[in-house]
Amino acid sequence: MARLNTFPVSMKVAGRRIVIVGGDDEALAKARLAAKTNGETFVVAPEFEADFLGLDVTLVARDAVPCDFFGAAMVFVADHGAAGQRALRMARLAGVPANEVDVPDNCDFFTPAIVDRAPISIAISSEGDAPVLARLVRARIEAMLSPRFGDIARLAGSMRDRVAAVLKDGVARRRYYEALVVASGIEDALAKGQGAAVADALLDAHARTAAGTGVVWLIGAGPGSVDLLTLRAQRLLQEADVIVHDQLVPAAVVEMGRRDAERISVGKAKGHHSFSQAQINTLIVRLAGEGKKVARLKSGDPMVFGRAGEEIAALRKAQIAYQIVPGVTAALAAAADTATPVTLRKVSSGFVFATAHGADDEDVRHWASLAGSGLTLGLYMGKSIASKVAGDLMAHGLSGSVPVGIVVNAGRADKALYAGTVGALAGGEIDFVDGPTVIFVGEAVAQGDWASAETIAALAERVA
Repeated sequence: MARLNTFPVSMKVAGRRIVIVGGDDEALAKARLAAKTNGETFVVAPEFEADFLGLDVTLVARDAVPCDFFGAAMVFVADHGAAGQRALRMARLAGVPANEVDVPDNCDFFTPAIVDRAPISIAISSEGDAPVLARLVRARIEAMLSPRFGDIARLAGSMRDRVAAVLKDGVARRRYYEALVVASGIEDALAKGQGAAVADALLDAHARTAAGTGVVWLIGAGPGSVDLLTLRAQRLLQEADVIVHDQLVPAAVVEMGRRDAERISVGKAKGHHSFSQAQINTLIVRLAGEGKKVARLKSGDPMVFGRAGEEIAALRKAQIAYQIVPGVTAALAAAADTATPVTLRKVSSGFVFATAHGADDEDVRHWASLAGSGLTLGLYMGKSIASKVAGDLMAHGLSGSVPVGIVVNAGRADKALYAGTVGALAGGEIDFVDGPTVIFVGEAVAQGDWASAETIAALAERVA
């Protein structure tokens, strides 16, 4: 994992000097940025080519001298000649961080692309490598945030003393502020001058419920790619006090939670159950009973082979509030990876989710009947017994010519594909890569894009 070469911070500049050396358009761009702060902006240059008119800055028409830098917060050098190099040396002798504009090797700090919703600021930095990309990211964030975001922040700041006096518990205070910033109609209330009244009413409501009641969110993390996580899942991970996650959930998804949230791995993987399901049920009930917001993070979708039903039953019995947040289940991710239309007019009228692990003869008989009638099967947890299942399907009447497609690690960069027929799968063994697997069986599979798949060949074909 790549590491940052810079540490992102917000530097106090109020009442301190920001020195800009140079009088051209580069200096003007930095002066416009500095003038948005409560710092004292000094622009030093023998002459000023750019128009600084209208900016709250002080223009000093001479070369920079050592006293310009004493006590300064930061220095921007837009003069790339000998005078600029002298200014850099003087700044560093004075112990002031300096930035030579557009010369990363001569920078003690970098100027990020900034989203300004004072007092909220969001800085996007590429450490000088890709400023254009940083500006594009900034544009996207600008579009997401309301112009009144800063007003909401100031309202929250104005409530700090009263909130601290009324809500003694840190968790309760955090929940109040979370509720305040997402409160329905808060922007309209601020526009009408009623923001304080809404904030006070909300505080009174939180005071009556003390630290609040616990809740469990059963969240689908999807098949593994962070960008397949839903927006709701991302939001709730940021609100959770505790994240209880399965072994298959990638670390990058878990890390999307709050930095101070407790993380508990319950480590359920095939053959390695560090927590039994009963222990998991007891754990989430206990955590929510303590008033905590619990994100129960499951791979794929919690309602598809995620044993969510058992956890829901335990929560209902304990009268704990819960919410289901859907995720992309592995079979749908596999279908997307291979452009396989698991339902297709005049070919497949339905799609069946099933687990091959632990299936008995009657289950297989039923699957053979369904696949034979035109439905597509999506079999989970069948990698180690794939050939046996294919043979059993044929024993129950399914034609060996029916197409089969297998996806390992669906939705991930390291996915692997295998394609062939039921007969070929039944007659041979596959050296699968490691990872969760979905096996598709049905005529619709042939309509997918399996061009990059490894061909499933029966043992006799391999020998030949």
